[in-house]
Amino acid sequence: MITGTTPLQPLEQVDDIEGRFQTLVQSPLRAGLLRFLALQRGQAFDVAALMQTFARMRLDVENCLGELVAFGAVEKDSAGERTHYRFRQMDHEPVRSMVDEFLQRRAPVSHEDRSPAVQRFRELIGTDDKMLVVFEWIRTAAKSDISVLILGPTGSGKELVARMIHELSRRTPHRLQTVNCAALPDSLFESELFGYEKGAFTGATERKLGRVELANRGTLFLDEIGDLALLAQAKLLRALEERRIERLGGNETIEVDFRLVSATNQPLDLLVREGRFREDLYYRINAFSIRLPSLRERAEDIPTLARRALARNCEANHLAPDAKVLSKDALDLLCRYHWPGNIRELESTLSRAALSSPGRTIRPADIELLHPRESVPSQAGGRLESLAEAERAHITRVLEAVRWNKKQAAQVLEISRGTLYRKILEYGLASTVR
Repeated sequence: MITGTTPLQPLEQVDDIEGRFQTLVQSPLRAGLLRFLALQRGQAFDVAALMQTFARMRLDVENCLGELVAFGAVEKDSAGERTHYRFRQMDHEPVRSMVDEFLQRRAPVSHEDRSPAVQRFRELIGTDDKMLVVFEWIRTAAKSDISVLILGPTGSGKELVARMIHELSRRTPHRLQTVNCAALPDSLFESELFGYEKGAFTGATERKLGRVELANRGTLFLDEIGDLALLAQAKLLRALEERRIERLGGNETIEVDFRLVSATNQPLDLLVREGRFREDLYYRINAFSIRLPSLRERAEDIPTLARRALARNCEANHLAPDAKVLSKDALDLLCRYHWPGNIRELESTLSRAALSSPGRTIRPADIELLHPRESVPSQAGGRLESLAEAERAHITRVLEAVRWNKKQAAQVLEISRGTLYRKILEYGLASTVR
């Protein structure tokens, strides 16, 4: 993050103008802004548009633009509601030649430009600053080997964030190994993570390397780590502490060097208090945490994200990006929906709508929502609750009746505590007990 920079002197007070220019373009963001505005000569952009383009926080962009304006390479237009910036052709011939020479040079390719995960993440950034804050956390985490815990509801992009951390880190030349803990039976945990030797058990006809060993010098991503059984947690903790493993059925101790990234949609701190997750493991994996917002928390981004997802779907089907468009009523319907499945659900909903709509324009009738909350008129002219509304209300009543004792509430509801935690996150429930 570029904050606290020293303001540059006005050009007329500087003897070494070339040195000042070289200092100016040493910053990748300042250099990128200058190149971008020069390529779009004649066009003006506000700060919000440049924040989205470069996935940078407002203060960073404003500071860099201010320094480019002070140098004279960018001009500011404050007419209207928003300030806009455009490239400015320098009047001073030596300075103009210097800028032109810089613009003609090939721009260096950054880590972020080379990362497919970063390019995908940029598509999820809207006008809300929340995802830009997440991007700054990712950049910070990628600079070291610290263990990272990614928190967020289902479908919010946790695996994408894990890939970004790996691709922006020094470990990117090596493997990223992904393990879905929720889909891994307890009996297979040890063999999947640590591997096994030939003859270790019936059916082990050859040696198999585990995910930890395959992630050596790379990154190990444990998705839904909150679903691990206590015995599996103990084995994982030992591997993290000793950085050594043994394959199942083997006697050789293998040293491993991997970076751990974990993710969950469950409140691990509550699981720790209830004895369902080891406290020592929790502190091991939670050295640095990144929380992803739900789509409901940035509802103003829904129109932008919907249009991008629709354009990407068209391109994937070898159509023009604008081959399908959303009507105003369809867009209003998307904005009213609560999106329990977040980005993933939004994208799949638009894929179905693009496939089912007979014409170019997608209308509300073409959109199939999995958990609609729209009012359904009864024969008497009133309204009936949707299934989601009824479930939310019932879970709230039970939780309040047992004073938010989740173990007891899960027993009353006849569901597992894991399912109850997911419902609490899905419906955004909060305790009123003091």
